[in-house]
Amino acid sequence: MNRNQQTIQSSVSCSGVGVHSGKIVNLTIKPAPVNQGIRFVRTDLPGHPGVSAHFNNVVDTSLATVIGTEGCIVSTIEHLMAGFFGMSIDNATVEVDAYELPIMDGSAGPFTRLIKSAGTQTQDGPKCYFKVRAPILLSENGKSVAVYPSDEFRLTCSIAFDHPLIGSQTCDFIIDRETFEKEICSARTFGFLHEVEMMKRYGLGRGGSLDNAVVIDGDRVLNEGGLRFSDEFVRHKALDCLGDFSLIGMPIMGHVVTEKSGHAFNHAFLEKFFAEKGSWDTVTLSVNSK
Repeated sequence: MNRNQQTIQSSVSCSGVGVHSGKIVNLTIKPAPVNQGIRFVRTDLPGHPGVSAHFNNVVDTSLATVIGTEGCIVSTIEHLMAGFFGMSIDNATVEVDAYELPIMDGSAGPFTRLIKSAGTQTQDGPKCYFKVRAPILLSENGKSVAVYPSDEFRLTCSIAFDHPLIGSQTCDFIIDRETFEKEICSARTFGFLHEVEMMKRYGLGRGGSLDNAVVIDGDRVLNEGGLRFSDEFVRHKALDCLGDFSLIGMPIMGHVVTEKSGHAFNHAFLEKFFAEKGSWDTVTLSVNSK
């Protein structure tokens, strides 16, 4: 864990298709000062309005995590946010010329490599953490998210699908930069062919393809080369969870356990977490901390 906040050393850019619009989106990540956090700026709108990546600014979670304020909307931020979290970047400005981020390959891998290529700059400001002191649990209709006391950030995710290629899967990681890069960031989003076709009939998913999602048809994966991990499905849920949890504003020192959760339920848990202030403290790490 880091004692100080970090930003990137230099600006980096990428382009890609928006998964719902089907249009090319240009994105630039720039260094930012201490305590800014992650802030998105819409360069395609008059005055270049911005919105901070914080759970209080979440306006939709139906298909992706969407933040917005005063007419400035930015959609599908979870994969980039997971990249920032996994690479321990606290402060950055993200300029984008459309309402949604590019989907890239459907994982956080391209964003993670982009952030890594920019380099990391340690800043003169302490990094704060939420130190969990007592369990917090949200459970409803078979879904649950909980966090328990721990001296490190550990994430356990479980999913269950009535489908032979997925079934029940669980992954468990102590999250650090190396683990994120090797085990989580390249896991892709997934869906069923009939769902993809339905979305396109309703004008959604225009940019979706086998280049940016794992697509299942019956009992087979349509993507050439198959899966990147035997449990890629649950690893992507872990990736989404990291992106969603990053919106709480500071990393958690605790053990997060999710069961059949998604963007909407993760967001509901963050609201519960922040409301239960007696269950956690904010801390910084001393010079002698590991």
